[in-house]
Amino acid sequence: MSRPATGARRRAGRAGLLVPLYVHPATDPGAWAALVAAAPRLRAVVLNAADGPGRIPDPAFTGAVAGLRGAGVPVLGYVDTAYGHRPAREVVGDIRRHRKWYGVDGVFLDQAAAGPGELPYYRRLVRLARALGAGTAVLNPGTHPDPGYAHLADVLVTFEGDWEDYRGAGVPAWTADHPPERFCHLVHGVPEEHTALVARTAERRGAAVHCAVPGTGANPWRSVPGAARTDPGAARETAPGPGPTPGTPGTGTPGTATDRAPAATPEREGAR
Repeated sequence: MSRPATGARRRAGRAGLLVPLYVHPATDPGAWAALVAAAPRLRAVVLNAADGPGRIPDPAFTGAVAGLRGAGVPVLGYVDTAYGHRPAREVVGDIRRHRKWYGVDGVFLDQAAAGPGELPYYRRLVRLARALGAGTAVLNPGTHPDPGYAHLADVLVTFEGDWEDYRGAGVPAWTADHPPERFCHLVHGVPEEHTALVARTAERRGAAVHCAVPGTGANPWRSVPGAARTDPGAARETAPGPGPTPGTPGTGTPGTATDRAPAATPEREGAR
């Protein structure tokens, strides 16, 4: 992969917003501009041109990536892993195209499995991504997986779903054995007045990385996180829910391409 964006290395292992922005730059250029303006608050932005890098380079995304990287924001290439069923060579092909076409700084491995049986598959994918120059590797099972996954990637997405589910989500005790920078919560359908509350809730539950967007529907990730537009310390509500306690994982569902659907659709963590 190309040389990391200015500030990308110093952001490694830090808190902040991990933003999956799944809207075409030509459709909503203002959303991409808002992320550039919010650069100091961002951990990284996920690039998803078409359920991955697409078939050919898209100049609009090339420009959007250049703007983010110029502002020091790491960009992660979206790659679907089909819950461990996608051949590794196809995953590697997507990573290579992301590198060649957009110069991404790392990878966002979506639709990740959560069971122990798939650990060798994901261990191999992360190793191959590193060999291709990925400075940051993110795994997104969208729920709390087998604890072994926490040792594979830089960031593990342990919740992806809507605000109502997030309010009562559980957190297993094993997460307390890892630094909070290892975990990320992605929450959609968040009322603007609760944007800061999500950050506080994630922190209380041991996740230093998060994203809270107001978007709903088939692709809530078309919207910019409220924290990218507002003072992150403006609201001081009490964070709901407990810190790390035994929880029950949920199940993930597939995601689709930019302008059509998110990286992973809602799942009810801790609801079963």
